[in-house]
Amino acid sequence: MKNTLLLSLLLVFAALPMAAQDKDKDSTGYQFTMVKSLPATPVKNQYRTSTCWSFSSISMLESELLRLGKGEFDLSEMFIVRNVYERKARKYVRMHGSLSFAGGGAFNDVSAILRDLGMVPDDAYPGLSYGSEKHMHSELDAVLRAYVDAVIKNGNGELSTAWFKGAQGILDAYLGTSPAQFTWQGKDYTPRSFADNVLGLNPDDYVLLSSYTHHPFYQQFVLEVPDNWDFGTVYNVPIEDLMRIIDNAIETGYTVAWASDVSEKGFNFKKGIAIVPEKDWNDMSKGEQDSVFLAPGAEKTITQKMRQDAFDNYTTTDDHGMHITGIAKDENGSKYYYVKNSWGLKNSKYDGWFYASKAFVAYKTMSIMLNKNAIPADLRKKLGI
Repeated sequence: MKNTLLLSLLLVFAALPMAAQDKDKDSTGYQFTMVKSLPATPVKNQYRTSTCWSFSSISMLESELLRLGKGEFDLSEMFIVRNVYERKARKYVRMHGSLSFAGGGAFNDVSAILRDLGMVPDDAYPGLSYGSEKHMHSELDAVLRAYVDAVIKNGNGELSTAWFKGAQGILDAYLGTSPAQFTWQGKDYTPRSFADNVLGLNPDDYVLLSSYTHHPFYQQFVLEVPDNWDFGTVYNVPIEDLMRIIDNAIETGYTVAWASDVSEKGFNFKKGIAIVPEKDWNDMSKGEQDSVFLAPGAEKTITQKMRQDAFDNYTTTDDHGMHITGIAKDENGSKYYYVKNSWGLKNSKYDGWFYASKAFVAYKTMSIMLNKNAIPADLRKKLGI
């Protein structure tokens, strides 16, 4: 009897780790296996700014430098932001205020500054001249907007020759004077010479693509979102081609700057996933909504019409720029994209990265930017690239 009792106790205690292990596995949620992961620089933090478009584009360019064997660079997002704000101020005033004027921007803004002005490393222009160790632009955005509005509404009947210098003065005060020359690794450079002689990136190698039916496919169009203040164009392709382009890019070693709607209930950065459940969110109970983040389930089949309807009725909005650096699969074999965010490391299950399902990317992608050589040859020919 003592042996029987001892054996029973041993069996009970032996079962405890197995039960705990199963519970931990269930509570962990999705289980991902990386299929293809490309080199990327460390996660940064845009903090309290609307500059994701600069962070994601710069991150993609930093991965391009890694791909080209040029080493790891930490480029200045704020050099881009500063110069884009100057250009935006000129255009806003020229258009009498009939233009979006805020901290947001588009991927093409980064390639435009690289082409026209060059680039600098982050330590040459950190853009933190307002007493903070983190980027916080609410005051800057409000002050600069109030200033250009005052310029437009002034009672002189004409613009002075001083107004643009005033805008530059605000940017100087908050972000710092844009460097005409700086020292990097013991040598002196200008933004132009650094971009040309050190980085060697050709801004014309980078193209933007989208997928909407209100413009013809395989042609370019101006994407109608407020942050596209410079009226930059994107190549328009069917969603099947857009997904094929993203897949081909990752498979052949190119990463992708990704603009998407992240105001969806299926986007959960804390849990590290973005999904489109098969059942509509409004038809789910609270318990059902919570359960979709515990384990993979069926997702909607995304169609071109669904994408268009969501864009036209404002349920897909131009929220956030990120950086796709890999492809993974869950425990059921379903495809996900490995995405680098710019919200730092806190409140993040995967150290600043997350996994977006194929359905989410197909449904909520606004646009992408990537090296044109990452596009399959037949599509490049069709697009005239």
